Amino acid sequence: MVLGLFTSRRREKLRNEAAPDVWVAILQRNFPLFNRMSAEDKRELLGHVSVFLDEKYFEGAGGLDMNDEIRVTIAAQACLLLMHRETDYYPNLTTVIVYPTGYTAQETRYLGAGLWEEGPEDRIGHTAHNLRALVIAWDAVLYGARDPADGHNVVFHEFAHQLDFENRSADGIPDLNTRADYHSWSTIMSQEFARLRESIPYQYDGLIDIYGAQNPTEFFAVATETFFERPRALKQKHPELYTVLSNFFRQEPVTYSAEVIE
Repeated sequence: MVLGLFTSRRREKLRNEAAPDVWVAILQRNFPLFNRMSAEDKRELLGHVSVFLDEKYFEGAGGLDMNDEIRVTIAAQACLLLMHRETDYYPNLTTVIVYPTGYTAQETRYLGAGLWEEGPEDRIGHTAHNLRALVIAWDAVLYGARDPADGHNVVFHEFAHQLDFENRSADGIPDLNTRADYHSWSTIMSQEFARLRESIPYQYDGLIDIYGAQNPTEFFAVATETFFERPRALKQKHPELYTVLSNFFRQEPVTYSAEVIE
């Protein structure tokens, strides 16, 4: 109880402090969505960034020298997923490891029928339940941040996984508030996941990345990318999916989206 109160007060103090001008300049340069947000939302986001950077350890890998540009650019995108609601700032995460570019890792993959395959896998991001770390490629981070309407953002994707882990499982269901929320989430997400799987090899309507057809966990991650990067198209083509995500994130990204629908 005492620790909880101390943590709450420390976070509130950090959120109320003015963000350094250099942070604002970094986001204006690297994260166009920041420029489209209201003044109130900018203040909230910067406050969350202050807490995030205070609590998470950033480590450069593969020869990358860590600096504020990397830390702030990643933190702002991660914290966009936390706005307008109570948050514990990704409690299962302690470390963000950043490579300069994509990297190769040894991966053991389940093929089915009791068979496993071990071998190299190229990655631009990775996290896992109980790993307590998130690995990400800086060039992919920057590309995703600077093109805010292409539907792809590795930070949104990997941190959606972290949200998924908050209920102590990796099942595509984040920590929700009520039984009704869980029912709505399960119904809509299951329907949309099934539609995506059934669309193979036709790629659905091309809006939601076919990568999400692997399992409900990946579906939530790619749906989150789409929600924040292509919200107008998502609301138009998949209104129930947009609504369930909007209810969870407590946001209407159509209000600051850079997306143009022809």
